[in-house]
Amino acid sequence: MKCPECGSSHIRKNGKMRGKQNHICVDCHRQFIDVYTISKGYSDEIKAQCLKMYVNGMGFRGIERVTGVHHTTVINWVRQVGERLPSAYDPETSPQVGELDELETFVGSKKKIWLWTAVDHFKPGILGWVLGDHSGKTFAPLWELVATWNCYFYVTDGWSVYPGFIPEGDQIISKTYMTRVEGENTRLRHYLARLHRKTLCYSKSEEMLRHSI
Repeated sequence: MKCPECGSSHIRKNGKMRGKQNHICVDCHRQFIDVYTISKGYSDEIKAQCLKMYVNGMGFRGIERVTGVHHTTVINWVRQVGERLPSAYDPETSPQVGELDELETFVGSKKKIWLWTAVDHFKPGILGWVLGDHSGKTFAPLWELVATWNCYFYVTDGWSVYPGFIPEGDQIISKTYMTRVEGENTRLRHYLARLHRKTLCYSKSEEMLRHSI
């Protein structure tokens, strides 16, 4: 028997995996079994079901308990879809009034991270977002997008970063007129388990948080 990775014959038994003998290569530490069962994989219907469950507020391990699909498989499906989706969308018509806000969450060992979102005051849907710290460096790429809208006004909260980008006289600081963007952020928290305020499903990595959003 030889290692499929390095070709070494220095092989040892290493327990069993799902009833099959597992081996480990002493030289490169690659683990493998004697005979791999050829699997056709999951159907598109199962994939769609798992993704729908995920975007409706269910965590990866919850999906695994219900469907029997291993949570790492669901994670890979979310990653594959997330890599194909843009972080900004062209509005059908340029917004006359833009709204900007930040959503605080956690990654890793409870490290704080902020999601900045931009919406059209008069239409539903998030048009652009960035993820990072609470500084102007993170906000700058989102502002490059928003500035092309040439809005009459930009509605924000009182965070000190905004006046450094929004032209004087174009900013309205008012929580009263931020119902659209706060509603979209609330919807994100509702439909993504990792964004819930009190949860054990917080993101272990910034990469998966990006793909999920």
